[in-house]
Amino acid sequence: MAAPSLSKIAYHTLQQGKSLAGLAHKELSTRLMEVFAPEASTGNFQINQSLIKEVRRSISNLESIDWKEAEEGVYPKSQLFEAPWLEWAKKYPLVWLDMPQTWQRRKKNQTREIPRDINEDDYPDYYLQNFHHQTDGYLSENSAEIYDIQVEILFNGTADSMRRRVLAPLKRGLKKYLSEGSKKVKILDVATGTGRTLQQIQSALPQVELYGLDLSGSYLKQASKYLSSRSGDLVQLTKGNAENMPYLSEDFQALTCVYLLHELPRDARQNVLNECFRLLEPGGTLVLADSIQIGDSPKFTAIMENFHKIFHEPYYRDYIVDDINLKLEESGFSSITSESHFMTKVWKAYKPI
Repeated sequence: MAAPSLSKIAYHTLQQGKSLAGLAHKELSTRLMEVFAPEASTGNFQINQSLIKEVRRSISNLESIDWKEAEEGVYPKSQLFEAPWLEWAKKYPLVWLDMPQTWQRRKKNQTREIPRDINEDDYPDYYLQNFHHQTDGYLSENSAEIYDIQVEILFNGTADSMRRRVLAPLKRGLKKYLSEGSKKVKILDVATGTGRTLQQIQSALPQVELYGLDLSGSYLKQASKYLSSRSGDLVQLTKGNAENMPYLSEDFQALTCVYLLHELPRDARQNVLNECFRLLEPGGTLVLADSIQIGDSPKFTAIMENFHKIFHEPYYRDYIVDDINLKLEESGFSSITSESHFMTKVWKAYKPI
């Protein structure tokens, strides 16, 4: 058996370092909360040894496929090491500074503290909340600035690896369009947030035309900042509600949507999928990535059941038992497949010709 390359060793070392950093942060923040805001604690979540082993095994499998797909050219190996480390290091103190407010919000069960300058009529009611108990919800620049580092901490450094799982099915779905080369391929990332998924698509598919939509102007500003610093064509970002997207019907060859569905009420999930179907041209592909669900990841049921208790995720408990395959079928999609990678489930679906 050949010895692993230096780049592979570097990748695994980086992932282990991020995992340890995430665990250390969560352990320290939990201890501080127990001292300074014990009423905010939801109680200790006991993880047994079998669950720990399963988590480690799943993370190892995720890293293996992440490296394998980079070697196969699904995306450049450089993407495995790509993150705004210096900027995140500067913002890390902001995560700690925000924690006392988060603790107080959890303690008092206050979940609708949004910026006073926000016009509530511009947003659906379900959006006007402090998701994850974070200050300002998704409605301020401070929230947008620390979001990515918070997610990396939450998933012990695997967030980008899980997002990359959309790239292989996306490229397979676009194969016929890319081989024809007769027109510019257009991809829309729905609920793009800070643009991390768009960055990954841009790196893997530099020849396509990219669009991003999000309901938060603050998060779109952050996405614009990240994406404009990269080479390649500019990404067209638009503020809008995924339930009623401001684009022409059948105008895209592919859509991606990452970590949105679990933050929507059930009827809104269906509305978003209906809109995705409308926007795709016949033969187009939709790739979804979101939290795993109980039906196909029962080994992680304890983690899923505990997640909505620790974080303010008002629609998560319904999401983990919702039949997304059925929702896709009701929207009109066919050839629906899905697979799970650690804490993320990925769906691929086609719009029939």
